[in-house]
Amino acid sequence: MSINKILAIIPARGGSKRIPNKNIKDFCGKPIIAYSIELALKSGLFDEVMVSTDCANIAEIAKNYGASVPFLRSQKNADDFASTVDVLVEVLETYKSKTRLIFNVGCCIYPTSPLLTKNNLKKGLDLLVECDLFTTFPVTEFSYPVLRSLKVDEFDNIPEMGKAEMYWPEYYDSRSQDLPSFYHDAGQFYWFNSEILLKEKKLFTKNSGAIKLSELEVQDIDNLDDWKLAELKYKMINNQS
Repeated sequence: MSINKILAIIPARGGSKRIPNKNIKDFCGKPIIAYSIELALKSGLFDEVMVSTDCANIAEIAKNYGASVPFLRSQKNADDFASTVDVLVEVLETYKSKTRLIFNVGCCIYPTSPLLTKNNLKKGLDLLVECDLFTTFPVTEFSYPVLRSLKVDEFDNIPEMGKAEMYWPEYYDSRSQDLPSFYHDAGQFYWFNSEILLKEKKLFTKNSGAIKLSELEVQDIDNLDDWKLAELKYKMINNQS
């Protein structure tokens, strides 16, 4: 794959519900989105680093940390039903129509990725280019063997208790070390071929590649407990007390 221009897109809408103002909430001293912006800028990998948002407050904070906000996200792609792909397609098409800029490679960096490193970000780009892939993204291994997972049928009026049953009882006697590893998306970034993205309207195909990360490098942030864990990991990695 040959590269002409590379765009970093940080999607940050203003309507988070589980953690109010999640994308600009203070994380170890500054808005959490600042970590994604600063990393993208300092990496030297991008021709432009932009934030896609529908919120004027987020836009102002993004600009203060050096990101570009050339246009606001449409209301259509600012609700709970808009996907990441919807947002990326809108950004690429709007750049082309309003500024005549065409980026043949892009990277979606999520705004709540304070554990992301330049090294892992570059690994994703290198893998995309060297193996001529459509997308690349980081993954991490499930902490417990998926094949030994349980389902729990709740007892009437006792939602915190229930009857346990294995999904795959044939693995009841299997040792954990004898079972295959399973991985899940780390939720930090997606490198992609822009031309294919605009055509396929998806981020995962048979031509996608993964970079393996340790659990210490990853933290999904969906609630306040996740937030606290992410701060603990960040401080541990950066030797902060």
